[in-house]
Amino acid sequence: MPSTATFDLAPRPQGYSIDPAELGRDQQMAPPLLLQYWQVVLRRKWIILFVILSTLVAALIMTLLTTPRYTATARIEISRDQKNVTKVDGIDSATAGRDLEFYSTQYELVKARSIAERVARELHLSTNDAFFKGRSGDANKNPIFQKSGHLLTANALEKREALVVDSLLTQITVAPIRGSSLIDIKYTSTDPQLAALIANTWTQQFIQESMDRRFASTADARKFLEARLADLRARLEQSDRDVVNYASQKDIVALSRSRSPDGKTTTDRTLVGADLESLNDALSKATADRIDAESRAVKGDKAGASKDALTNIAISNLRQKRAEVAADYAKMLVQFEPGYPAARALAEQLQTLDSSIAREEGRVNASQSAEYREAAKREHDLQEKVNALKSQLDSQQRDSIQYNIYQREADTNRQLYDSLLQRYKEIGVAGIGTNNIAIVDPAKIPDRPSSPNLIINLALALIAGLGIAALTVFALEQIDEGLREPGQVNRSLQIPLLGSIPDIEEDEARLQLNDPKSQISEAYLSVRSNLAFSTDHGLPRTLMITSTRPAEGKSTTSLAMATVLGRTGKRVILIDSDMRSPSLHGFLGQTNATGLSNYLAGDNDWQALVSGTSVRGVHFMAAGPTPPSAAELLSSDRMIVLVRHLADMFDHVLIDSPPILGIADAPLISRAVEGCIFVVEAEGVAIRGIKAALGRLQSVHAHIFGAVLTKLRHRQSGYGYGYGYGYGYGHDNENQE
Repeated sequence: MPSTATFDLAPRPQGYSIDPAELGRDQQMAPPLLLQYWQVVLRRKWIILFVILSTLVAALIMTLLTTPRYTATARIEISRDQKNVTKVDGIDSATAGRDLEFYSTQYELVKARSIAERVARELHLSTNDAFFKGRSGDANKNPIFQKSGHLLTANALEKREALVVDSLLTQITVAPIRGSSLIDIKYTSTDPQLAALIANTWTQQFIQESMDRRFASTADARKFLEARLADLRARLEQSDRDVVNYASQKDIVALSRSRSPDGKTTTDRTLVGADLESLNDALSKATADRIDAESRAVKGDKAGASKDALTNIAISNLRQKRAEVAADYAKMLVQFEPGYPAARALAEQLQTLDSSIAREEGRVNASQSAEYREAAKREHDLQEKVNALKSQLDSQQRDSIQYNIYQREADTNRQLYDSLLQRYKEIGVAGIGTNNIAIVDPAKIPDRPSSPNLIINLALALIAGLGIAALTVFALEQIDEGLREPGQVNRSLQIPLLGSIPDIEEDEARLQLNDPKSQISEAYLSVRSNLAFSTDHGLPRTLMITSTRPAEGKSTTSLAMATVLGRTGKRVILIDSDMRSPSLHGFLGQTNATGLSNYLAGDNDWQALVSGTSVRGVHFMAAGPTPPSAAELLSSDRMIVLVRHLADMFDHVLIDSPPILGIADAPLISRAVEGCIFVVEAEGVAIRGIKAALGRLQSVHAHIFGAVLTKLRHRQSGYGYGYGYGYGYGHDNENQE
């Protein structure tokens, strides 16, 4: 069975509108957005293909007709350049040339008009007729370009030079290489040799102009530096003279000077300071000698034998000899008495040795006292001289304050003078110094054209074609507001969808109605199933089928619904109420000699107007002769009476109503039935037209059971609908094959 959308088809009051919550659920049942886009592409595929192919063909023709153009590329390197004229700290920072502004300025200088003027003058392009051959654009239409450069007047030649410069600026391209100091200078022309020549000349003239600009910028700097040097020279001479004069007046004799890294002169030693340092060292030594001599003298007086005495060789020999004599005397006393002559001789010898030792120690002590007095006198003399030099040094230190002031002024003037003199020397040779611009790769004559590029043009044309096609489809989709898929019925019209009918030829549709297994029979059976839930008593007994305009499948739907109901064993009467353009009698093979118009005109024998058909359970009442005014006939109550009589005799009364827009028949007929089925052709009437038709029905309080979407192609069915029809109808087609 074909799948259908699930809707609440319970009876609704007149003027019913979809609840917002129900509408939200219906919107959630809509196909995915990508699927909707794909359906739009399928609907407009021929338009899309036409637009894309048109752009591709146009791009191909334009590419083939365009004159080949050649691009020559020269590459240069621009190093960072610091603009510090005097190189004095504080005027420019060390990173002044590393900013982005430096390279931005260089890029603009490369494209400057002055460079183009220099190139034009260098190559004599204003009088070079070959420069203008093969050029495209409005410039070549100028009479100045159509004459030979040698035949022009001065005024015309000047104008031609201006046009040449403009032409050069439009063809030159500056392409910085990201993340480097390299720049590509490109020139495009129809002549490859001319393109390479101009690109190389452009780089050379840019370098030359940079050097000229740098040299010219130093002229004012040289004048300024010359004046400053003369002033600083005089100031330096005067400051040096002040330093020397003051040092002579104050008797400041500098023995050594040193210069700090910042250029300041410092006096390390003066004559007075050196003398004081020497005398102070001598005084320290004399003091040490005096203390040492005093210590020896004091110890000699107290102990009787000083250290010098103990270390004296003569005294040591005497003491050694006395020790030997004392030993012999002791041995002698062991055997003899002290009065023994030999013992007495040894005792006398001991006395003699003790006297000699005492005399020698006295002589040593006298020598130490004399040495102490001499050391004390020497210390006293040195102390007086040191005190005198200290006084003189204090005086010089007070004088050195002013001396240092003069010295600092002289150092400052000398530093400024040396810096400006060095800068002046550098500026003097700036014109022949190194340049911060270097040619990396000169331009070579191109061997293949840079444009037109067929692949790129076709790719751009493809992108443009896709864009134009998208805009075209978007515009058409906005203009075409017809229903494209079943989900739009609830969202746009806010009425239930009873079913969707596939797009089949009218004659084929009538033939398939005879086959219960055909896809159209299955579709209308689905409509009948949904319609069974539209009232509290099941299928409506009396109903009307109408549409917005003719040819939307209204009559086919009426016949199909009657056929489906008759096939279920019901007695059905089908009335063709479209008295202006009747068509059902032709579908059923009946005549239209008599019918509904006869009854409405006063013929009460309606039984004679009903005829049988070849369709099981279906009877038919034709529209009858066309009346002068169908609306006047329908405005009476006879239509209501007729439907009441037919409802007593048949199970279901189906009325094929005229379209709504433009005529008043359908609203008048709606008074006689329970409700109506609204037929809508897929991609047919605009939604605003459908809403207007529904508004007319609602204005007369007609009950609308729902809508039937006809002529729906399989690619329009969308997610959910496509599965049911693809399964059921495909299977049926296979059986038919």
